[in-house]
This record gives sequence, structure tokens and C-alpha cells, in this order.
Amino acid sequence: MRILLVEDEIKMASFIERGLKEEDYVVDVANDGEKALFQAEINPYDLIILDVILPVKDGITVCRELRSKKINVPVLMLTSKDRVRDKVLGLNSGADDYLAKPFAFEELLARISALLRRNKQDKTGILKIADLEMDQLKHKVTRAGREIQLTSKEFALLEYLMLNATHVVTRTMISEHVWHEDFDSFTNVIDVYMNFLRNKVDKGHKKQLIHTIHGKGYVLKE
Repeated sequence: MRILLVEDEIKMASFIERGLKEEDYVVDVANDGEKALFQAEINPYDLIILDVILPVKDGITVCRELRSKKINVPVLMLTSKDRVRDKVLGLNSGADDYLAKPFAFEELLARISALLRRNKQDKTGILKIADLEMDQLKHKVTRAGREIQLTSKEFALLEYLMLNATHVVTRTMISEHVWHEDFDSFTNVIDVYMNFLRNKVDKGHKKQLIHTIHGKGYVLKE
């Protein structure tokens, strides 16, 4: 799961980012509203944690613009304002939940989990290309009707390839979406995991689905 954290207080952002990564979330951080909008438009996020008081553009404005652009990712607002009318304003701007500072990190995690579960219920969760099928909700992958056992990282990598089927994804794109923003894309870890996937997805099948585009990246296609 990839989360965009929008928080301009450096210590607070660092604390939340570290805690989320310990829970195996991939986290990108934006420290102002303009950067948040830019990142949300170019990256597919599962959740956005959005502070209300931000430089350049405040959280209320950011949330309204996200919704106007048809970016319907769940938004959890964070703010030091806990009055009822402030909460109503945040929710009416398009936010899905509202958490007042200070808060217990356990509560933040619980609210994130609830929003992600709610969002999954609105999706079919089925990805398919040729005879390869992935059920995102059940965390299950089959090819030609036969189940393929994948590790969590292999599943995340294949999911990203399937979400971008027929499009070339670069090593940098993979490192940012499957690992994290500051992952060293020049290591051979991505190649190693691609080989793992090929052995599990393509080995024994006449039609190869995972292709290397030399000098560019990888593509999943028939």
C-alpha cells in the first residue's frame, strides 16, 4: 500500500513516515499543498494523509482540487483544529475521515486500516491479462487456472506490472511504487525479483508475459 503524507512540520512528518514504514507501507512525503497535488496527479496512491494547515495551498483547498480532478483516493485529514465546524468543513471538502492533533499513533493506524478496507469494498479487485489473473482483495494469483504462490514483495511487483499492463515501467517507477521513494534503483534487487516473477509466472508456459525492454524497463503484455 502506498501512502502520500502531506505535512509541513518536519518532526511530525518524520515521526509518521517512520512509523508507517515500520508497518510496511510505502510512504511519499510532500511538505506543501502544491507539491501534494502534483504528486497525487502523477502517482497512484491508496491513501492520502493530509494536514489542513499547509504552505502554498491549505489542506481544504487541496482536498477540493483532488476531488474536482476526479482523484477519489481516500483522504484522512490531520489538524490541530478540533471544533465541530472545522471537522464539518474538512469532511464537506471531500475528506473521508478527520483526526485531531495530538493523536495516538495506534489510532492513526486504525483509521488508515478502516479507510483502506472501506475503499477495497468498492473495487472488484480483479486484474487480468491473457490467462494470468490476480485477485487483489484475496491476494491470490493464478495462471491458466493454477494458483501461483508469491511473497508479499513479488505480489506487489506483479500488481504494479498488471496495473500498468502494455505500458513500459522503468526501474525508477518500480523503485518508487513497489519499494520506496529513496530506494537505490541502481542495485540489482529489481532484476532479482523480476527473475523470481518470471520463474513463477512464465516458466512452463509457451506465451511469455513479462518482457524486458532494454535500456527502458519492463512491460507485462501478451
